[in-house]
Amino acid sequence: MSFSASTADERVVDVHFTEDAVSVNLRDSRVITVPLVWYPRLLNATPSQRKNWKIAGGGYGIHWPDIDEDLSTEGLLRGAPAPKASVPTR
Repeated sequence: MSFSASTADERVVDVHFTEDAVSVNLRDSRVITVPLVWYPRLLNATPSQRKNWKIAGGGYGIHWPDIDEDLSTEGLLRGAPAPKASVPTR
């Protein structure tokens, strides 16, 4: 008996936003949706800045040049929010 398993392809195809989430469509038809509050730069960006994204990292990343934000499909799939900003000590 033989069968073929589908191969995961985690490269980015499209990105879209709702009021409180960012969704990333992958080549293998999966959609990753995460809370926008996880990514403060995107949360505070204008709609125009959010729309200006580029595929990066060989297809496995997304870059927003207007706000200098980068996300990877690996991080999104792990459910990894942006690291908290460190507070400088005196």
